[in-house]
Amino acid sequence: MTGRKSFGSDNHTGAHPAVIRAIVAANSGDAVAYGADEWTERVTAALSETFQAAGGAFLVLNGSGANVLGLSVLLRRHEAVICAASAHINTDECGAPERLVGTKLLTVPAPDGKLTPELIAGQLGGQGDEHFAQPGVVAVTQSTELGTCYTLAELRKIADFCRASDLRVFVDGARLANAAAYLDCPLAELAECADVLTFGGTKNGAVGAEALVVMRADLAADVPYLRKQQTQLTSKMRFVAAQFGALLAEDLWRNNAVHANAMARRLADGVRDVDGVEIVHPVQANAVFARLRPRHVAALQREWTFHIWDERDSVVRWMTAFDTSAADIDTFLADIRTTASA
Repeated sequence: MTGRKSFGSDNHTGAHPAVIRAIVAANSGDAVAYGADEWTERVTAALSETFQAAGGAFLVLNGSGANVLGLSVLLRRHEAVICAASAHINTDECGAPERLVGTKLLTVPAPDGKLTPELIAGQLGGQGDEHFAQPGVVAVTQSTELGTCYTLAELRKIADFCRASDLRVFVDGARLANAAAYLDCPLAELAECADVLTFGGTKNGAVGAEALVVMRADLAADVPYLRKQQTQLTSKMRFVAAQFGALLAEDLWRNNAVHANAMARRLADGVRDVDGVEIVHPVQANAVFARLRPRHVAALQREWTFHIWDERDSVVRWMTAFDTSAADIDTFLADIRTTASA
């Protein structure tokens, strides 16, 4: 890691100062463990109200754990999950859904990272055949792993199709804040298309804090037991709750996401006229995917941290975060222009 601002991931950034202050404030005195404390009670009620979730909100420790827990709530033992081939549950979780939930992932190529009813329908051919894992859940990532966002109309079409097809909808919302900021909509409007979803805190300025939001009351009863069984119940939950309390206060979560998205647009706009740099996906959240010449990628990585997304096609990913500054972007842009002209 260089001394410069990292564009490798929004996980690389530190915690928001308001989150650190909230953790420190929660560190006064004793509190009952495992979520039976005032911070957790207050924050889970606020999350339930924000999402208009009849089943409630459950705090967990990391995104993969939230995804596994959410899928386990929705799946019967013989059922499979339809997801985009690029989905995080398929590419970056070391087989956790398969290993821990015992499910099969039915992956769909989605060039822009987004599923459609037509793509989902293509995975339903084995319905009713005992020789095939039965599709039970459609997993949607919002925003997607390619930095694109489902519109509300697209989400509603998927939800309507799934309900008509006896499928449940799970939303991986590790960057749900960025999608809500891009779409300029309330979180509840995104959540109404899901049965269960996650709300990411870690990428939005928290430290190991995620939430599982259960939209349907009939799904909530098993969640506490599954959370404990899957090692996502933390004893000192007040420190996780305090972080969400800080993010919810005065819509800090949204302000952080709006800023991160704006910095991604600033970066994308700054390279559009640079010879040898091509933006390959729409820049809608806080990710910029660009194609550069391999020698330019190597030269930039001597000073900057970022991820090579597709080595064969020389596509890189640049991520921005709540603490990325305009000066960080402009310094990086200057180096990109200098490197591209060499």
